[in-house]
Amino acid sequence: MSNIKIAALGGVHENGKNMYLVEVDESIYILDCGLVYPPEEMLGIDVMIPDFNYLVENSDRIAGVFLSHGHPDAIGGVPYLIQELELPVFGTELTIELVKLQARQLGIKNYKDFHVINVNNEIDFGDVVVKFFKTTHSVPDSVGINIETKEGSIVYTGDFKFDMSVGPNYETDFSRITQMGDEGVYALLSDSRQAASLHDNASERVITHGMLQEVRNAPGRVIVAAVATNLNRLQQVFDVALAGKRHVFLSGDELEEIIDVAIRLDKVTIPSVELIKPIKDIDKYDDNQVLILETGKSGEPLQSLQNMARNRHRHVHIQPGDAVMIATSPSVEFETMVAETKNLIYRAGGEVIELAEDYKSSGHASPKDLQLMMRLLKPKYFVPINGEYRLMDAHRILAEEVGIPRDHIFLIGKGDVLESHQDGLGLAGKIQAGNVLIDGAGVGDIGNIVLRDRKLLSEDGIFVVVLTISRRLGKILAGPEIISRGFVYMKASNDLLNESKNLVTDIVNKHLDDKNFEWSKLKGDIRDQLSKKLYEDTQRRPMILPVIMEASNYRKRSK
Repeated sequence: MSNIKIAALGGVHENGKNMYLVEVDESIYILDCGLVYPPEEMLGIDVMIPDFNYLVENSDRIAGVFLSHGHPDAIGGVPYLIQELELPVFGTELTIELVKLQARQLGIKNYKDFHVINVNNEIDFGDVVVKFFKTTHSVPDSVGINIETKEGSIVYTGDFKFDMSVGPNYETDFSRITQMGDEGVYALLSDSRQAASLHDNASERVITHGMLQEVRNAPGRVIVAAVATNLNRLQQVFDVALAGKRHVFLSGDELEEIIDVAIRLDKVTIPSVELIKPIKDIDKYDDNQVLILETGKSGEPLQSLQNMARNRHRHVHIQPGDAVMIATSPSVEFETMVAETKNLIYRAGGEVIELAEDYKSSGHASPKDLQLMMRLLKPKYFVPINGEYRLMDAHRILAEEVGIPRDHIFLIGKGDVLESHQDGLGLAGKIQAGNVLIDGAGVGDIGNIVLRDRKLLSEDGIFVVVLTISRRLGKILAGPEIISRGFVYMKASNDLLNESKNLVTDIVNKHLDDKNFEWSKLKGDIRDQLSKKLYEDTQRRPMILPVIMEASNYRKRSK
């Protein structure tokens, strides 16, 4: 009997940052390694990735990293992982090329352990065989992953949906899925992102027709905001632009790089060599000939739309008559940002078309799709993943409706470990898991204290007190001077500033008279008493930063 463990380092109780571990005896199989974009309150943070400490501690047991598809929520953490550990990384051709693209952006250019697989490959690790099966998602070359063990298969769906109208690069392999179900599935890890949806997904054929109608009805320019790696949507944009007699103007270097990769691998087809024009030439064309494709920085186009509406974008400013098509499906934490973006677009004179709402489109399985997957695979145990807790719980209810017993369904959190034993699968402890914050080139050097300080600075500003003292003479030599940023307008707050200077002077003089002078106590008293005064006068608590210098060699000049 094999000893099987299943754990999540990300992707549970959250949308994105997928990373799951399957341990069979002494070997660890990593399923995806993604990132997630932070909510607005995490000021200055670019992305979040999983905590890799458990993997670093057990690096000698890792068989490899197996990737399901090329979206950042599945591959975005890989460049950071391979900076720490040299591991074999397996994925389909497009997925590996997109990982390499992200790795180059991080300065990793010659990593030697990437391995391109296809759906017919079987990777034999002795007691375990890793296989793959085609799935339908919004990017080509998406696969599910099947880890075959002596106890049965552990199946990871990755992000998927069922759609019979998609092209060859996006088709689901139903025969392989049915075969896995007949051979026996021990545990199923399945996508929960749309488990609570009240609607079935519209087919991609319906969405393409709807996009074409919107483009033809638009009197002026059309601006399409999409995720750069949603290649199915990008292909639809090119096809619709050609049918609607518009030229496509690409906004962003990252988008051009991804499209170049997709064209080279024959995953995207440009229907006409005259279709795409340089964005610097946009003013040479009439508005009804223009379609602008915007994907934004790091795959998030909403901020770019806001910049367009505020006239801050490098190339495009939204103007009356523009039709702005939001062709991405933002996660729940971005709902406020979506509402703000739409408001800004309307104020600038544009009109908003939201595909996800108007046409019920998503790259993730609807409840009916999820139940069909469970029916085909017939798993003994079920683990909902990739979604907030409410979505995972909705997925649990769907599983019970198709006959999976409640005690065979596990809603795990980050770090929870499921382990097989004689009586079946059950919770068996916890491993280290959490978020690692990326800010520029810094990885993991931003913690809760720094975020708290940033939040404080953003809300109430900073109040800096600068002075020079001489302990030998027992007096203040210069200052105190006060610098305020983001707290009060200094020219209009003379009384408050003078009172604050007098308070600081009194505090410093008392400490200079004390034989047991302590720097930490002096600075602490300044912060505490000044904070109390400022709050009484303004009902605000700025960050108070005392800067005290000592002139130990000061000599009084003779006249």
